[in-house]
Amino acid sequence: MFSRRTLLAGLTAAALLPAAAFAQSLPDLGGKAVVVVTENAYPPLQFVDPKSGEQAGWEYDAMNEIAKRLNFKVEYQNTSWDAMIQAVSDGQYQIGMTGITIKDDRKEKVDFSDPYMRSEMFMLVRGDETRFSDSKSFAAVEDGFVGAQPGTTPFYVAVYEVLDGNEQNPRVKLFETFGATVQALKTGDVDVVLTDGTAGKGYVDASNGGLKLVGGPLGAEDFGFIFPKGSDLVAPVNAAIAALKTDGTLDALNKKWFLDYKMGQ
Repeated sequence: MFSRRTLLAGLTAAALLPAAAFAQSLPDLGGKAVVVVTENAYPPLQFVDPKSGEQAGWEYDAMNEIAKRLNFKVEYQNTSWDAMIQAVSDGQYQIGMTGITIKDDRKEKVDFSDPYMRSEMFMLVRGDETRFSDSKSFAAVEDGFVGAQPGTTPFYVAVYEVLDGNEQNPRVKLFETFGATVQALKTGDVDVVLTDGTAGKGYVDASNGGLKLVGGPLGAEDFGFIFPKGSDLVAPVNAAIAALKTDGTLDALNKKWFLDYKMGQ
């Protein structure tokens, strides 16, 4: 398990200043419509609430606040992770959000916002797992499997930091969604899912002891929103992110979703 300090590592502490002090300096987009795409498979960043059936999460709250401050009307749509970056690159959507790690190779296809969150990755395992307790001991378990979505940071970390660097290693089982990897973990089809601490804590809290996090962080990653190359939304959204950091709004969202909210309760 990990502490509040670990969970919020890398997130900039903000001074609690009135939001109105910054609103006047933000661009006004004149009520324009902006289509934002997500996957709804990465709690607590974005997911479908099991009680209400409504879309919810940290990123929804943050994007809604950005839309309010910049004066645009947001329309949410959904697509799979493996289609998202290309779809945004092609201009099918104007913004993409699903805990997307800022990486140089992705910058060749899309523009990124400034980071809105830094997250460390951990190993999510079944609650009764005793064969291993960190990445090194997992690598030594020859019949241990890790579930991942192809092309994602957890996939590459599993291949290059946990296993042997072979992207075809049969110990890596591929799934279409992050939620599917967690379900495979629960049913015993895989033994580890690599996830940042934010999503991992959501699943642990919802599992009633069925899941736990083991080992130390395997690395840090910065999350950003994505846009088609050359989008005129990047600068306004960056200005809004800066304001949300400065006035304490992002800190409040961190507390709401990573410390107070318990998945499934």
